[in-house]
Amino acid sequence: MNEQVVKKMQEIVGEDWVVTDRDKVSTYCEDETERAMKPKVCTDCAVVKPSKTEEISEIMKYANKNNVVVVARGGGTSLSGAAVTIMPSIIVSMERMNKIIEVDETSLTVECEGGVTLLQLTELFNKHDSLYFPIHPGDEGAQVGGLVVMNAGGVRAVRYGVMRDQVKALEVVLPTGEIINLGGKLIKNNAGLDIKNLIIGSEGILGIVTKATLAIRPKDKYTGSLVVSFNDENDAVKAVTEIFKKGIRPLAIEYMEKTAILRAAKDIGLTWPSNEGNIDLYFIVSERKEEDLYEMYETIVGICEENNASDSFVAESSKDQRNILDIRSHVYPSMHDDMVDAIDAAVPIKNLSKYMKGIGEIAVKYNVEISTIGHIGDGNMHNSILNKGAVKPDNYEELADEIFKLVIECEGALTGEHGIGKVRNSKLKLQFSETELRLMKEIKKVFDPNNILNPGTAI
Repeated sequence: MNEQVVKKMQEIVGEDWVVTDRDKVSTYCEDETERAMKPKVCTDCAVVKPSKTEEISEIMKYANKNNVVVVARGGGTSLSGAAVTIMPSIIVSMERMNKIIEVDETSLTVECEGGVTLLQLTELFNKHDSLYFPIHPGDEGAQVGGLVVMNAGGVRAVRYGVMRDQVKALEVVLPTGEIINLGGKLIKNNAGLDIKNLIIGSEGILGIVTKATLAIRPKDKYTGSLVVSFNDENDAVKAVTEIFKKGIRPLAIEYMEKTAILRAAKDIGLTWPSNEGNIDLYFIVSERKEEDLYEMYETIVGICEENNASDSFVAESSKDQRNILDIRSHVYPSMHDDMVDAIDAAVPIKNLSKYMKGIGEIAVKYNVEISTIGHIGDGNMHNSILNKGAVKPDNYEELADEIFKLVIECEGALTGEHGIGKVRNSKLKLQFSETELRLMKEIKKVFDPNNILNPGTAI
């Protein structure tokens, strides 16, 4: 990294908060993207650790004036290469901006800095009797700023929506160094164009989120788990549809191929509660009253049985609930050594059967294993392409194109939560028209006229 740039960064944040040693810098240059898909990493970077918004503003003003690339760094949990540095860059690490500012029980909001981790929020509300933050995409090392710009989802989206549905207000530093404040604690705000919602899901190319005000929700007293097995994917999809028609919204509904869940259980030495069927639906339910919880169990099981369920298991003890959750959480790690790519397409629930049938046909055609686990309640399916040693097949691009064309044929989106990042850019033309792509590029140019903030990402 240019010595003049390093010196200026030291002036802004202090010498102790600028890292240039290559070995130390390298840990900030990558994210959790599968190694077969990860873009080539550049470690010729300086890691800068600001402590306040004004310092980030000064960093961006300097970088914009001198055409220096900047990449904002959160927890590094992205699976799409969004945080990977591909050219010499100033890496703005948000780790020091980790203060929870206020819990407002009147407005039902929590205000925090962009570097606050999901773990901090979880631990904060574990101590709270009646409120919690509902979004939990998985890795508790994820930071709030990253959750915002990646529009994080996770298993609870079926009830609470995604990150976009939780964000009330943002403080953002633009690529030009200007500081803007967007949104507020209002229930209604119909003034002007909604810039806040442009920032959410922008994957770190329009600005750096320094503060966020997030919605918090009432906490249910009783929570339970239910596993229902099916022989046929069409029956599983139909059961979920019928459950929704009854007005039931569980906290989570997960679709799991039996081979994947049994592999995960074996890998961590636990026992999955059912060996019946080919597919399991895993329900997490929560209610204010215990009798309502058991009534929900009965209703869900009844609907599933009407749709040819082969087995069901209610996890009444906290130990059983924990075991089921641990096994489900381990599905991805259990496949990691052979994981080439983790495609996370989203399709309308009405087209899920068609989509999953098509995935099966593609797997046979290309002679690859495609393991499917997904958030069936919101149509976000995770198709993991597996190959021994995670070696990318020679015909991978052809295979991926066929999957993404199937996604579009099923009226879906290329990604439901992982984002486009730096690994899916070439596929955007499958989903968007030339006009839409042009508008995205023009929006980027309005925010970032010199293209210094995380270039090569999202669009």
